[in-house]
Amino acid sequence: MVDLELQREQNYVATLYARLDALQREAEQQLTAVRRLNVGGNHQARSERDTFARLYEDRIVQLREVDDRLAFGRLETAPGTDDDDGDGSIYRYIGRVGLRDEDLQPILLDWRVPQASAFYQATAATPLGARARRHLLSKGRSIIRIEDEILDAELLEGEAATRHQGEGALLAALTAQRTGHMSDIVATIQAEQDRIIRSDLKGVLVVQGGPGTGKTAVALHRAAYLLYTHRDRLKHSGVLIVGPSPSFLQYIEAVLPSLGETGVVLASVGQLFPGVDATHEDAPAVAALKGQTAMAGVIERAVRSRQRIPERDALLEVNGDRVKLTSELVAKAIHRAQTSGKPHNEARATFVKNALNALSREWLATLKAGGASMDESDLPMLREDLRSAEAVRVALNTAWLPLTPQKLLQDLYARPEWLASLTPRFSPEQRALLHRPRNAPFTIADVPLLDEAAMHLGEYNVVDAAQKREQKEQRKRDIENAEAAIANMAVKGLVNAKSLADNFAELGDRATTAERAAVDRTWTYGHVVVDEAQELSPMQWRLLLRRGPQRSFTIVGDIAQAASAAAATSWKDALRPVLGSSLEADRWRLEELTVNYRTPSQIAEAAEAMALAHNLPITPARSVRASDWPIETVTDAATAVRRDLALDAGGTLAVIVVEASLAAVNAALTAEFGDAVGLGALGLTRQVALLTPQDAKGLEFDAVVVVDPNAIVASSSRGVGALYVALTRATQRLYLVTDGPLPAGLA
Repeated sequence: MVDLELQREQNYVATLYARLDALQREAEQQLTAVRRLNVGGNHQARSERDTFARLYEDRIVQLREVDDRLAFGRLETAPGTDDDDGDGSIYRYIGRVGLRDEDLQPILLDWRVPQASAFYQATAATPLGARARRHLLSKGRSIIRIEDEILDAELLEGEAATRHQGEGALLAALTAQRTGHMSDIVATIQAEQDRIIRSDLKGVLVVQGGPGTGKTAVALHRAAYLLYTHRDRLKHSGVLIVGPSPSFLQYIEAVLPSLGETGVVLASVGQLFPGVDATHEDAPAVAALKGQTAMAGVIERAVRSRQRIPERDALLEVNGDRVKLTSELVAKAIHRAQTSGKPHNEARATFVKNALNALSREWLATLKAGGASMDESDLPMLREDLRSAEAVRVALNTAWLPLTPQKLLQDLYARPEWLASLTPRFSPEQRALLHRPRNAPFTIADVPLLDEAAMHLGEYNVVDAAQKREQKEQRKRDIENAEAAIANMAVKGLVNAKSLADNFAELGDRATTAERAAVDRTWTYGHVVVDEAQELSPMQWRLLLRRGPQRSFTIVGDIAQAASAAAATSWKDALRPVLGSSLEADRWRLEELTVNYRTPSQIAEAAEAMALAHNLPITPARSVRASDWPIETVTDAATAVRRDLALDAGGTLAVIVVEASLAAVNAALTAEFGDAVGLGALGLTRQVALLTPQDAKGLEFDAVVVVDPNAIVASSSRGVGALYVALTRATQRLYLVTDGPLPAGLA
């Protein structure tokens, strides 16, 4: 009977794949037809054609990405509705996307629709109308096993033989080998996770949970849910997901496409300023100083200090004449520019205009006093002569020089005297922490300072600012054109005018919302997801608030895992930059995850004992399973790697070590294991990944080798948190490398 049930499910899933293939062929045919359209030389017509082509291309990509495990569940509900199949049960299949047959009847429910919520939330005590749920475990397009959970006892009477209840889909997923990339949990979302995923879009949601509780998975599935549920709003503004490192982004990059979503910007905290990809960490004391909100005032004063009134009047030579540029004239021009409310580079145009106007009048008065026959009609000519005169350009640039954020920050660090004038409340030791050569690479902690400077400076090229204003006007025209195009091409219902207009451009720019947002510093997102949020400094939060001014945030983290020197010690402190001094309960809400799905109980207990021994506050979580392997202690990393590889257990292996020892450990492992070893993000594609505790944040591996736990504890003021992170990356096996005693709590 079980085999008959398995075949029944295979037959139904085969019909789903047939429909998926038909929709893909249909989209490919539509794409071919659109590409063949002859639209001549009309820019708007070409843009419309290219936009529809992009629409069909995106649809094809989406259908391909959801092919694996298309349907993963079946919800059996009580009879009494139109889709009762006559045997007293109603079956609704749950999958990655929604599908309808040729008669537009639903044959597969998208996991995000309200009707699918019972698949995740129903229990025997609260069935939510469900009688049973079935998990469909598949390989490729074949169903290999079914797992039933009975919620209505009546179903067991006379039917026990048809109900296959094995180890459970959740446990199978938890014990499966890791691949170096995060897998989605859409088929095994648990009730407490589902409630958080479907939480309201508005406001600030904080998801707190210890290691292994699925915080990251919940955050990513929440992003997919919000994009589906609030598509009209988020389609145009996009969703930003911020992770702690490039290796973390590489680890999670496949999750959202597998859920049918590709329009998301993923960035590490070092990539949040366009054109800069910072990966280097400052020393802890330097990072902590750069992360303080006091640096915002330093940046603002630095920009203002580049608007300088000359100490004395100057005589400028213009066409053989000597024109007097007074300090008072420059001061008035600066004042008018400053009161315009524009940022530095854009206000400079106002300064130059006022200065040239005033200076041309001064020159005209001087010429007339000397007997020249001139009047007001000659002012434009004089103004142009002044504009092109080298001496005038030098004088005005000295008073108000256009700047890039990069140049401002490089000068700030490289000029101790200037820095001292801007930081009267800093100690000499603090200023010394910021000093560095002008050509030093930007660090992760510099990124929010660059963004702060950009806010005060504005566009370096005023033409760029004008182009952005024109783009806003063009969008209004594009929406009108899009409405006409939708009517002409008979695709009403497939796309709306605003979505279509987002892809219009005079020269056929076909960038997606995510692609355009990633390169535009002024872009504001409809929702921002921040993982490992406990690590962020106040300055990094200021940057994120500029990206999400609507304060629609999903903030994920664990205060106990904070390892950076600038990290907060409580969510109240962490949220202060986001919500200000008023932290009313209606402006943010806290959800806690209490079940540890990843970490075996023996590893979780050891990590928690170490944390408590060092007075590190942790979020208690219950591990759902134990591992078959005990924690082992060895004397060197190569021995641990050799021992684990000899088990031939497969899966992924990470070696976690402090940055100061990274080169030495890499040399030792490479000497024995060669190209099997990879550093950082590269390691995720190799047999052995060599990572720092910071690199390892948010990742998981079948086996983890923690090198010199005492060195990790001693590496910074938050070293205990870093060790706690390192210990809890393992899903099966943990090795501790030391030639002496272990940190307190681990013995």
